[in-house]
Amino acid sequence: MSALIIDNVDPLIKERLEQVGIKVDLRPGIPREELIKIVKDYSVLIFRGRLKIDREVVDAGINLKILARYGVGLDNVDVDYAIKRGIAVVSAPHAPTQSVAELTLGLMLAVARRIPLLDAKVKGDEWPKGRYVGVELGGKTLGVVGFGRIGRAVAHKARGIGMKILAADVIDVSTEVEKLGGRQVPLEHLLKESDVVTIHVALTPETYKLLNAERLALLRDNAILINTSRGEVIDHEALLQHLDRLWGVGLDVLPEEPPKSPHLKKLITHEKVVVTPHVGSETREAMRRLAEELVSNIEEVISRIRL
Repeated sequence: MSALIIDNVDPLIKERLEQVGIKVDLRPGIPREELIKIVKDYSVLIFRGRLKIDREVVDAGINLKILARYGVGLDNVDVDYAIKRGIAVVSAPHAPTQSVAELTLGLMLAVARRIPLLDAKVKGDEWPKGRYVGVELGGKTLGVVGFGRIGRAVAHKARGIGMKILAADVIDVSTEVEKLGGRQVPLEHLLKESDVVTIHVALTPETYKLLNAERLALLRDNAILINTSRGEVIDHEALLQHLDRLWGVGLDVLPEEPPKSPHLKKLITHEKVVVTPHVGSETREAMRRLAEELVSNIEEVISRIRL
């Protein structure tokens, strides 16, 4: 068997696969057109979120046995089609939980206290003491949209600084929320009652623009909105219309990465918006956990194939 790695990943993956007799080629940044030409020569394709692994790629990979996403989400993969073609699809859903949760909390604090803005002012030879008064998170209500692994980790950390918890989810997570002294409520109720809203949902047809113009209008004045899930779950053009009344927004994800649309550029350059370039899982610890979890999942599939 042979594997092709088309994005930058932890070297552990190559080392571990070679230890079990798999030839590994590294082609980080390979263009889509070239990938389609050469993918037929490989049994395993390892990738991140840069390229769409759609039907065209799957059909070109006539010898593919495994599609391995170095990350959590599979929204850039046509999973159903790959499975129909007999190709296993694996990822590493557990590895980034801690790092994404910490970044989420960091964005909440950065927005609440205007940290990036103040930093830029001081570095620009200003001393804006007294001009930008922040708000505290302790005692505020945090609304967690999507109470899975990451949403729960964020809620635990938020409780540690004295926040109250509300959660919205399509499944019953009331028991888990109640352990933190919180409540599960409908999404619309959460948006109306939360001081801070943080989004932790997978991108699906149902969650595309989940926070549309109508739902964004439900947010409280001076609310904080955080998104470290997928950019497409927010209608960003509608969000622009609410910036003046919101306290601020923290975004690690955008529907275009890097952003090109005029409305996105206007949004991310607003002084109320703190933006990072989709780095939720980019810590040393998470990168290593991603590699370990993904390669273990690959090895498990390979062991079944060889049986």
